Amino acid sequence: MPEPVRGRRRAVRGRGYDPAMADLVRVIYRKYDGTLHWNSTMRRLGEDEHGVWLGQPAGGTTRKGTGPPVPVECAHVALFPRDAWWTAEFNAPPRRTDLYADVTTPPRWRSAAEVTMVDLDLDVARRRGEREPRLLDEDEFAEHRVRYGYAAETVARATESAAWLLAAVAEGREPFAGAHRAWLARVARASD
Repeated sequence: MPEPVRGRRRAVRGRGYDPAMADLVRVIYRKYDGTLHWNSTMRRLGEDEHGVWLGQPAGGTTRKGTGPPVPVECAHVALFPRDAWWTAEFNAPPRRTDLYADVTTPPRWRSAAEVTMVDLDLDVARRRGEREPRLLDEDEFAEHRVRYGYAAETVARATESAAWLLAAVAEGREPFAGAHRAWLARVARASD
């Protein structure tokens, strides 16, 4: 079982704060031009060698931009790795997509209660019961790369990250081989 954060007192690599201080975390994805994208509030579950894990039970909500709340149909956990160009969400049944990874800029903790990153359009998804992941939104990435003027380094990092995610998920490497299960079970129990 992953070790809970409570009681641990360590800063996340030079960020200068204690990640155990906040139980609720505001999760903010933005687009490259700074526009608010998907955002929600999730509960801090803990952290392990893969990063910080947050969870939300079924019945919670999320928002796209400033739009109306969108109901969350099933429990899920999100992983925010340290210094990686992606985030990942693992969904409980009956959701057909068990894994959805967003290619993003590295998550930045503005405080213990807020994490933010820029969504770079590319996504890697895997359906429940399937081994092979799919790369999504290449057309959106190509369009936004021109519209927002993505920097050359951003384009390179995003494409490298997407390729890494595809390989890691297909090969069953952690954190995509089951590291999420204990965290998800904890959130799913809270939903019942």
